[in-house]
Amino acid sequence: MPDNKILIYDSTLRDGAQGEHVSFSKDDKLRIAVKLDELGVAYIEGGWPGSNPRDFDFFREAADLKFRYAKLCAFGCTRRKDLAAADDPQLVSLLDSGAPVCTIVGKTPASQAQEVLNASPEENLAMIRESCRFLADAGREVLFDAEHFFDGWRENRAYAEQVLTAACEGGASAVTVCDTNGGLLPLEILEITREVRAFLPENIILGIHCHNDSGTAVADTIMAVRSGARLVQGTVNGIGERCGNANLCTIIPNFELKTDFKCLPPGHLAMLKDVADFVWEKANMRPDRHAPYVGESAFAHKAGLHVDAVAKNPFTFEHVRPESVGNRRRILISELSGKHSLTMKAAEFGIDLRDSRLGNAGLQELKRRERAGYEYETAEASFVVLMHKVMNLWPSYFTLEGFRVIIEKRGAEDRVVSEATVKLSVGGVSQLTAAEGDGPVNALDLALRKSLERFYPALRDVSLIDYKVRILESVNGTAAQTRVRIQSHDSTSVWDTVGVSENIIEASWIALADSVEYALFKKHIAPSNSQEGQEPS
Repeated sequence: MPDNKILIYDSTLRDGAQGEHVSFSKDDKLRIAVKLDELGVAYIEGGWPGSNPRDFDFFREAADLKFRYAKLCAFGCTRRKDLAAADDPQLVSLLDSGAPVCTIVGKTPASQAQEVLNASPEENLAMIRESCRFLADAGREVLFDAEHFFDGWRENRAYAEQVLTAACEGGASAVTVCDTNGGLLPLEILEITREVRAFLPENIILGIHCHNDSGTAVADTIMAVRSGARLVQGTVNGIGERCGNANLCTIIPNFELKTDFKCLPPGHLAMLKDVADFVWEKANMRPDRHAPYVGESAFAHKAGLHVDAVAKNPFTFEHVRPESVGNRRRILISELSGKHSLTMKAAEFGIDLRDSRLGNAGLQELKRRERAGYEYETAEASFVVLMHKVMNLWPSYFTLEGFRVIIEKRGAEDRVVSEATVKLSVGGVSQLTAAEGDGPVNALDLALRKSLERFYPALRDVSLIDYKVRILESVNGTAAQTRVRIQSHDSTSVWDTVGVSENIIEASWIALADSVEYALFKKHIAPSNSQEGQEPS
């Protein structure tokens, strides 16, 4: 193996799945495994088949997957001290999984072997050696994880060396030193890993496995590689127990873009953000917007001076190209923005504000609305609507003539009923529509779209998926401005809109109206001039 080649060992489906609030179904794990192989990692740790039926079923179905780059690993531990390896059910389950690679974990500190496993130091070494030999003799590639290795090294270096030697004698092709409790700092990792590499036979691959309890798992991993480790364990997005594992979405681009080390097949790094987002979705967790490289804010620019500099030379405020990891540059619009920022942001949506009069008008209107409580950083659909209206180019899809919302509870045991009535004018035709909903905003949304679907049938594809309210600073005495942010989607995209008012229902209406108008605009639907429904042009 070339000395600059790093083998990425992904433990998202096993160690990552042990994180709080993370629960992958069998199908989730199968789909993530396919994504990881497409990314080009070397090893995918699929789970512990001897610990639960779901993982065993995963390996049974994963046998039908055709991986191009990755080897599938089944995880387990050394034999029990009172059983022969061939009689240990969980070791046998590793073979039954059909996985070509078996990874087993064993204790490094003699004190932990005695306290946790009730095994003597000599018995612990025998358990490691014989477990590795059992799997190797069955034709499996064997990787050994030395649990709590760095604690064991500091407790008794000679015994820690014996642990690694036992695994090598048993047929392990790689041994991974683990900072299991995440307590070490980078310089300690650097020094100890260097000594371990000097001690190990040259044909044995040295791996590193770090947890993030000290917030240094990525730095620890980089230091270990600098000291000779060539197998890197971690998880996508750094998910895992307690504070998580070393984050592969940071480690991989750090090596690929900033060193001579290579982790992935050529051209595959650009898939990284897609894989990160996919795992967040399958874990049903909110993505970390500020994650290095793959977060939504990783290449976001807000201050006018920064935006101006990035336009002239991206590397003034970007350490790598966003596209290299599958991300994109984002220009944020706020009261801090200058005309240049606004022009660049508008250009993202095909809006030309280079005319100084339009640019000035757009900037003044934006700042006026920001002072009133609007925020367009993520409500990009409302930004598009606003800029087109500034340019007098926004189509007139409908005109509000009025709305009424009634909230009623008839008895202590009855549910609250919300009803909204909306009166609109569409192409000169007045339309009065009522609808009931789970709440006042839901009722208003249903009444609005019910009124418009007769004229714009394409709106049947649009629905509201998220609704957030924030009470802003009190102004005008006791009156408080309310900001409503709405997220909507159709079969092709998701967009956000914003509304602000002292009245929460009016703020909701503003955001709803922007959402519906933006949906029609992006579908290239012309304003209705009659009672006939419109279809995309």
